[in-house]
Amino acid sequence: MGEVYLALDTELDRTVAVKILPADLAANQQRLQRFIQEAKAASALNHPHILTIHEIGSTGDSRFIATEFIDGNTLRSRISTGLKLAEILEIAIQCGSALAAAHAAGIIHRDIKPENIMVRHDGYIKVLDFGLAKLMEPEGSITDAEAATKPMINTDAGTVLGTATYMSPEQAKGILLDARTDLWSLGAVIYEMVTRHVPFAGETATETISLILQKEPGPLTRYVREVPAELERIVTKALTKDREERYQTAKDLLIDLRNLKRKIEVDAEIDRTIPPEFRAAASTGSMRGDQTPGTASGFPAATAPSRTAPIGSSAEYIVSSIKQHRIASIVIASVVLIGAVIGVIGLRAYLHAPSTEVAIDSIAVLPFENQDHDRDTDYLSDGVTESIINSLTQLPNLKVIARSSVFRFKGQTTDPFVAGKELGVRAVLTGRIMQRGDDLMISTELVDVRDNKQLWGEQYNRKVSDLLAVQRDIASEISSNLRLRLTGTDANRLSKQYTDNAEAYQLYLKGLFFLNKRTEEDSRKAIDYFQQVIVKDPNNALAYTALSDVYSHLVFPLGSVPPGEAMPKAKEAASHALAIDNALGAAHASMAYEVFFYEWNWPLAEREFKRAIELDPNNADAHHWYSHYLMSQRRFDESLVESKRSQELSPIDRLLNIHLGWHYLYTRQYDQALERLNRVVDMDRNFPQTYIWLGLTYEQKREYPEAIASFQKAMVLFPGGSTQAKAQLGHAFAVSGQKKEALKIIAELGENGTYVSPYHVAAIYAGLGDKDRTFVWLEKAYEERSDWLVNLTNDQRFDDLRSDPRFADLVRRVGLRQ
Repeated sequence: MGEVYLALDTELDRTVAVKILPADLAANQQRLQRFIQEAKAASALNHPHILTIHEIGSTGDSRFIATEFIDGNTLRSRISTGLKLAEILEIAIQCGSALAAAHAAGIIHRDIKPENIMVRHDGYIKVLDFGLAKLMEPEGSITDAEAATKPMINTDAGTVLGTATYMSPEQAKGILLDARTDLWSLGAVIYEMVTRHVPFAGETATETISLILQKEPGPLTRYVREVPAELERIVTKALTKDREERYQTAKDLLIDLRNLKRKIEVDAEIDRTIPPEFRAAASTGSMRGDQTPGTASGFPAATAPSRTAPIGSSAEYIVSSIKQHRIASIVIASVVLIGAVIGVIGLRAYLHAPSTEVAIDSIAVLPFENQDHDRDTDYLSDGVTESIINSLTQLPNLKVIARSSVFRFKGQTTDPFVAGKELGVRAVLTGRIMQRGDDLMISTELVDVRDNKQLWGEQYNRKVSDLLAVQRDIASEISSNLRLRLTGTDANRLSKQYTDNAEAYQLYLKGLFFLNKRTEEDSRKAIDYFQQVIVKDPNNALAYTALSDVYSHLVFPLGSVPPGEAMPKAKEAASHALAIDNALGAAHASMAYEVFFYEWNWPLAEREFKRAIELDPNNADAHHWYSHYLMSQRRFDESLVESKRSQELSPIDRLLNIHLGWHYLYTRQYDQALERLNRVVDMDRNFPQTYIWLGLTYEQKREYPEAIASFQKAMVLFPGGSTQAKAQLGHAFAVSGQKKEALKIIAELGENGTYVSPYHVAAIYAGLGDKDRTFVWLEKAYEERSDWLVNLTNDQRFDDLRSDPRFADLVRRVGLRQ
């Protein structure tokens, strides 16, 4: 793209690098556009590991960029001379940090490779050449999922840009890219730093691309004698072809790289500080030994050369020293030394335990089996399961699969190993519960999914009144057996007791049981139980939080009552919960939900969502609803990250998988929406919500018969029907030219006193092209503060109204921006 010169900035008396696009190339509009794009992309960033742009200008017919001068070498030259493991991790971490900053600014690099990474002589990294960089356009602007880019850089559909060896599969296909393409490329660079081989080596660019699309990279151990298992896992995850399964953000990759670097530094410190005669003994404390790189490709051996004398020789040495030297000094030194050795052996055993390595970082708690086979006591087995899940979610370094996914296994005879693989976790807890009068018997088993071995098992025989204590004991035992390192704050969270009233606690579990059934009738039963809890235990923050959630649920997604009837009650309950316990993440999530969907208090909603996630990072619902908030603000990339995070925490939750389809629908990526929604159909062909969003997606593709069939199927599958599904069907009739059928549905909506949101009626009139009536009903929706109005600027059904001043005024009053 240009020629680079070393130059002197005479104004500031500094050495700079000047990149010049010669006049003949500047005449090429595409080259010029990319040259300008590079300058704009890099100058938009201010990060220590990204090349600093001083100036962009022109001289005569040539354009130039002046940048800082980097005194060092390309990573390519450093790879050729060999890198140590510590150097590799440090380079990867610095590059990951640069990408995290670029992605946060909405910029994808698209050409991460060793030639574009400079290593200064002091080891400092600089990422340069944003020549292929592309600002992440708002995803809602994409109408062709097969198009590689949209101007800004004017690339034809299907065009492949970048360097073949480091291209992600999606980049090689020439399809729409996001930030995850850079994470693939960085994974390829790490692979090459470790092995001195590229992961996919074709003789031509075409062959290389074919290998990227069809083959898996060889393991690092093919080229390097010994590689940390964690490094192999990191590189494998970065190079996963399905970007849905790859690292989702540079921050996630950075966390794993830093943790590995920290662990290796601990090992190195141990080897440095322990005398040679004790190193062999310390090494025997690990059943695995040191699983760190050997000497291939510049890797140092992890263990320093050590003498082979057994630990007994140290005792002989001490005895002989006592005879030859001052006894007191030697005794003291020996005790200290032996203590150090014992400590090292223990530390190594902890860090290198064969079944757990450092710690097991993910768990699924499967529904406890009710061995009474009595539906009236199902609330007890379900409640114990959910309470243990809620306790464990308080631990920030443990991924806990949400209730909505694990309860898909309820009533099934499921192998914990199979369930763990499906849910993507390292450990699975199973349990059985039996009640005989006031006596309670609970059996538990914790299984390591990696080798299908039991980590821990226990049986508890207690009184029903001791249920709270039993659950705390189980959660504590789990954290211990997962080898979790708990801070004082973590331990307090794990043992926190929200009530001392056993009767109130059982009423709370019954309320949760009905809340999770997700029907209007059961929701009203749940309200009654939670109110009983509050009467018996007025300081129960969990009961107030659950009461807030059930009121909100009646409005959305059930749509059973007007927002004004339930949402103020939801806020009041959440406020009570926070007054009792301001550190309860779930209560902050409930408050965020209310002020977002009903009050449209955008700044407060975001603060509450962030606080909820900070306090309870495993709360899948908080991530889910925060993604709704971000979508309403048209922050599409951030919304997708939160959507993916919620789905990661609850991978087989049908609603959260539908939510990804919702995201692609509202960002106008219809083929991706259909693909995601059809996955949910494969999971459960009788889940009605799926067909509503399938119908809306088919509408946008103008496949009206398929849309109508989808809405009709949703109506059949919803227990007692669904006004929402019926209203969506009315819109499908309207846009497909079946005016009579659409008007008939409008007349039928609200029969028998059933509540219907004015927003849905407005959508039908919009489909009929009746703008005046559309705005009449949108105004009614505004007066009711309909929760659906947060989607107004993204809902394609109102596209024809966007130029109307009435639409702009409504958007302004809701507080959105077009």
